[in-house]
Amino acid sequence: MTTQSTSRRRLAAGSALVVAALVGTAACGGGGSGDSKGGKAAGFNAGVGKVASPSDKKGGELKFIGTQDADSWDPQRGYYGFVWDFARYYVRTLVTPKAAPGAQSSTLVPDMATDTGRISADKKTYTFTLRSGLTWEDGQPVTSQHIKYGIERTWATDKISGGPTWLKDTLDPGNEYKGPYKDTSKDKLGLKAIETPDEKTIIFKLPKPNGDFLQMLALPAAGPVRPDKDTAEKYGSKPFSNGPYKWVSYTPNKGLELVRNDKWKKESDPVRKALPDKITVKLTTNADDMDNRLIAGDYDLDINATGMGSAGRQKALQSHKTNVDNPETGFIRYAAFPKTVAPFDNEHCRKAVIHAADHTSLQTARGGPQAGGDIGTSMLPPSVKGFDANYDPYDVKQGKPNEAKAKEELKACGKPGGFKTTIAVRNNKPPEVATAESLQAALKKVGIDAQIDQYDGAQSTGIIGAPKNVKAKNYGIIIMGWGADFPSGQGFLKPIADGRFIQQSGNQNYPELDDPAINKLFDDALVETDPEKAGKIYQEANKKVMEGAWYLPFTYEKNIIWRSSRLTNVYTADSYNGRYDYASLGVVK
Repeated sequence: MTTQSTSRRRLAAGSALVVAALVGTAACGGGGSGDSKGGKAAGFNAGVGKVASPSDKKGGELKFIGTQDADSWDPQRGYYGFVWDFARYYVRTLVTPKAAPGAQSSTLVPDMATDTGRISADKKTYTFTLRSGLTWEDGQPVTSQHIKYGIERTWATDKISGGPTWLKDTLDPGNEYKGPYKDTSKDKLGLKAIETPDEKTIIFKLPKPNGDFLQMLALPAAGPVRPDKDTAEKYGSKPFSNGPYKWVSYTPNKGLELVRNDKWKKESDPVRKALPDKITVKLTTNADDMDNRLIAGDYDLDINATGMGSAGRQKALQSHKTNVDNPETGFIRYAAFPKTVAPFDNEHCRKAVIHAADHTSLQTARGGPQAGGDIGTSMLPPSVKGFDANYDPYDVKQGKPNEAKAKEELKACGKPGGFKTTIAVRNNKPPEVATAESLQAALKKVGIDAQIDQYDGAQSTGIIGAPKNVKAKNYGIIIMGWGADFPSGQGFLKPIADGRFIQQSGNQNYPELDDPAINKLFDDALVETDPEKAGKIYQEANKKVMEGAWYLPFTYEKNIIWRSSRLTNVYTADSYNGRYDYASLGVVK
């Protein structure tokens, strides 16, 4: 997934080294001991790889704050990572990520289902039985038909637009079904690939095996919706809950409030702790003020979890280091080279850019090792199976540009004196602009004249996502970021490296990479149901992507995020790209 459209401002190059030094100091000692309204905090990085402040005490109000509203709170329409995390308060699915820190969260466990499914020998049929005691907020039972209907809404793209299409593409690759609102069949049986022989049984019949099908069923888009409560495109304004909390109010770009769903039965839900009595979200447009309010103890955490701004980071690390965590996010920040823009149709010209780049400078532009992340060496992040920490095909870990090698590659591509190109970068992302400036300066030293074009970040879909426009604007280098929809090579690498994902609008495969050998590796991995074996195949696909020099990874992203001293059961989860697992949080009253 791409980062949300107005993700938090982060440090540009100027003061990044100062903050990196501060984080190092914080890790070793020094600084304060908690926010001003919460008492003693758990400690620096106490929520990374372990649970900070474990507790089972119920009660109190959990207070989120953020600068970005949801794209939609409708389970089938939401696509922002923080929405998927928050949705577990009111949406349950057949299976869900394990409530555990770090990589453990990538394991799926039963949620509404009694187990993780009975899979046929040919890996194409998945059968689930629902638990007893599943209810909606009015006390009516949740049925298999409600789950099927919720999933079917994904097909109604005229009304339910913007959400993930993994289930749609997997269950109905020919796009024959038209969705529940246009179902004119006499029997009204809906999508044929899903059967519901009774209210407790649901059967999925895949046209071909897909090793990540369970991961798709863990997304909110696989959650139930009751037909009589479905308000189509208006559903996101007040979803009907089958989880431990229900909606009281929501004002777009202002905030929302959830309270306990008294019809939810704990014995039917082995995953969610449901500790707070109330959950509120305050939305603001002032990122610096948000950081100050967090540090003051007025709010507990940033719902967007895209990292504190430079001023807030410095204050937090100097005086409140025990309230700070520094997780990996699962995102890679990178540059892509569209092959339709000469001379990037030549792999040696692409390799020249990779060798000429100053990788330490790029890391610094993102915020340094802690606030920006580790130097990226390939296009699989550490949280995805197939990642190899020792794989560094362009020797970038040493951090320095290799100008001699860059000039060799320029000769090989027939441009010994260099060439002119344009770097496309979003104007509302200071760290991205800083990386563009870093790359521009490094390329100049080997004769590559790169102009920077800052475009409206809100218009990315029609600007860098439109291949015709990319070619017309001479965008030879596109700066962007990407995170997995689910932690696998299919969830991360396939959308940005499979030629069949190239689109004329909303394209994410910016290099327009369409290599039959890579596409075949994706097909092979897709039908492999053993995650370890699939990971090895994705590792090979990643190597071919890197050998072709289609991408220049900058960093495996890290964030500096705030946790108030009132929070309990705090831990970051790989399944939510390094965010806290919201469904487990509690507060000290």
